[in-house]
Amino acid sequence: MLAVHFGAGNIGRGFIGSLLYQANYHTIFVDVNDEVIQKLNEKQQYNVRLAAETSKTLTVKNVSGINSISNPNKVIQAIVEADIVTTAVGPNILPVISELVAEGLRERLKSSKKPLNIIACENMIGGSSLLKEKVMEHVTKEEFITFDTMFGFPNAAVDRIVPNQSHHDLLEVSVEPYYEWVVEETAIKGEKPSIEGITYVSDLTPYIERKLFTVNTGHTVPAYVGRYLGYTTINDAMNDKTVQEIIRGALTESGEALIQAYQFDREKHQAYVDKIIERFMNPYISDEVTRVGRGPIRKLGPQDRLIRPATMYMDVTGKAPRYLAKTIAAVLEYHNETDEEAVKLQQMITNKGYEKTVQLVSELDVDHRLIPVVMKQLEEMKALTG
Repeated sequence: MLAVHFGAGNIGRGFIGSLLYQANYHTIFVDVNDEVIQKLNEKQQYNVRLAAETSKTLTVKNVSGINSISNPNKVIQAIVEADIVTTAVGPNILPVISELVAEGLRERLKSSKKPLNIIACENMIGGSSLLKEKVMEHVTKEEFITFDTMFGFPNAAVDRIVPNQSHHDLLEVSVEPYYEWVVEETAIKGEKPSIEGITYVSDLTPYIERKLFTVNTGHTVPAYVGRYLGYTTINDAMNDKTVQEIIRGALTESGEALIQAYQFDREKHQAYVDKIIERFMNPYISDEVTRVGRGPIRKLGPQDRLIRPATMYMDVTGKAPRYLAKTIAAVLEYHNETDEEAVKLQQMITNKGYEKTVQLVSELDVDHRLIPVVMKQLEEMKALTG
């Protein structure tokens, strides 16, 4: 069986690539990094190390690579022959690869009537839907119905911490032992890909929001509060009692919103929260706070990991989300000259003030109840640190 995977970075190799190998696929990685592609073709294998006290190593074999810039026709031919297409390129790159995906699917229809599923494994809501939307912009009206019938774009929720890292071996990658890959079963075309490690569900929304409002929300606390307190790594921040209090408080608030919205079992959800916090405290996968905290404006978006659970919590409980608001306040105090969004956020605060900036980036109503709650937590935070 053949898998075509867009994105030969650490997540692509260490997460999706390793599961595809264990499911007996030959995986062709598509990327623009020629050095990585050449190494994949030269070695045809790489090591994935599980970052834990008792570290294990998996050798991923049956791999090769194509540079999509220098060899787009090879990518097209690979899609023609593929049994599955996956991506781990980042949300902003999905539109960039959409034309090449469309060309591959168009060529495939000339010789095959076998359905194909394209799964975007991105840290976002609706990644496959976005890719489908962009792919469909490159097809004619006549092709649209055939594409829609033959090609599935099931959305997915993915979760595995792959920290920033460097190794002597360019292809080696370290990942945490834990992972979750949940795929929307109802959008599958033809047979479901038989990949051990995928959980198929009929309704993906609860799982996406559970992951986003627990893993992603939780990760913002050591990133932004940790940065505010002067820490440089997630692990150092997670060892701080203040950070521990805030993360547990924030995930209690986001958890209450999830439990009431989707009827998650309270005890099971608490066990999930405990597991997430335990993962963040794993010293073998510690990451830099600046990498986890990059893109603060996006992370303050109306449907993202802080504003959405905070407003949900207010709606279902009628209470003020103290700890989520405190984390939002820490984002407003995030300074990083190498992060374009962080620089832009601070410029907005300088020009418009904190309150107006929150309202603009979160797209909240001017008189939304969350804004004064955030301002109060910002004042308290500044008072504590002088």
